[in-house]
Amino acid sequence: MMVFCLLVAALSSPVVTEEWKADVVNFLDALVSSCVVVPCSFTHPRGPLPTSRLRGIWHRSTNHKEYIYNEDNTLIVDSFRGRTKLLGALGQNNCTLEIIDIKDHDNGPFCFRIELAKTSTDTSTTDKFSFVEQCVQFKMLTDPPKPILNHAKTAIQNHPYTVTCSVTHTCPSHMPKLTWNKGTADMATEIHREVQRGLWEVQSILTFIPEEKDDHTDVTCTAAFHEKPESSETMTLYVKRAENYNHIIIPTVVGIGTAVLFGVFCILMVKKYKTRIAELQRRDGSVLNRLSRMSRRIRSDGPGPSHTDQRRSIWSRFSRRPKGEMLDLDHMPNNVKSKSCADGKISKPRFPSPKSQPKSCNYNEDLDDGDDYMNTVELNIYGNI
Repeated sequence: MMVFCLLVAALSSPVVTEEWKADVVNFLDALVSSCVVVPCSFTHPRGPLPTSRLRGIWHRSTNHKEYIYNEDNTLIVDSFRGRTKLLGALGQNNCTLEIIDIKDHDNGPFCFRIELAKTSTDTSTTDKFSFVEQCVQFKMLTDPPKPILNHAKTAIQNHPYTVTCSVTHTCPSHMPKLTWNKGTADMATEIHREVQRGLWEVQSILTFIPEEKDDHTDVTCTAAFHEKPESSETMTLYVKRAENYNHIIIPTVVGIGTAVLFGVFCILMVKKYKTRIAELQRRDGSVLNRLSRMSRRIRSDGPGPSHTDQRRSIWSRFSRRPKGEMLDLDHMPNNVKSKSCADGKISKPRFPSPKSQPKSCNYNEDLDDGDDYMNTVELNIYGNI
């Protein structure tokens, strides 16, 4: 039974089952003058070993002696010396490489190599293995990637509004710094995540309260990469006024108030000038009456038959006496003839008849007085008839 257990343990031992293997990202974007991080992991048949027993090397694929990284800094080629380092622990099978101050000729491909070092207690043969089939190649970027802004089309006044700025990168050891032209640093929240192996994204979430003055203003997000290359993206903020009825209520109240004030003003003016208006109306009536009497006098003084002729015409129309029977003043009694108009008095006969009754000297002037005298003449005429 003991032999059987040892056999099973030997078969399942990592030394027997594991092999030389590396997992390296094949293609990455590298921003010139910035940095890049190459994720890398590996396995070997010797099982778990301390970092002190392992040597990690990065070299060009065309020449495994052209080191871009080595523990011995003197063995690194001059163009990469001081610009590369391992970020992971080899004892944890992590061979992640960082390259800073990227040059436009650092395109690769670059491969990883593992070596098992001898110690004073283990003088066994040193194992070495280069993973030439798992190498990384860079796409050089001369301009930094632009941030991407995600936001609602319209902001509502006095309501929280959120804008998200995000940018991808390949250097998580020196993440880009996102800043805003609006608000303060404590108003933004940053999130960093890995989108896919070798590609990371940093997000900045800005939340603020837009006001009416913020309408049609610019909101800009700037991404500052390692060693200061920058890029930015700008959006125009459209602020919608908060829903209220002030634009309806205020004009309505103003219109009603104006109408009320105008009505009160008119009433006060009518009361103030009511007496004056009544006086003017009475004065206008009296003037009209005077004008009417003047017009009748003008008509009576104008051309045409006089009142005397009109009376004679009316008399001749209704009289039944022959024309020869006219009043003869020569045969009038002396008491009638003795008085003349010059005396200012007219005496009547003792028994006067309607025909023989003389008229007053003021007959023509009386006719000018108007309709009242004409009515008297008509009564006299009818009396004579």
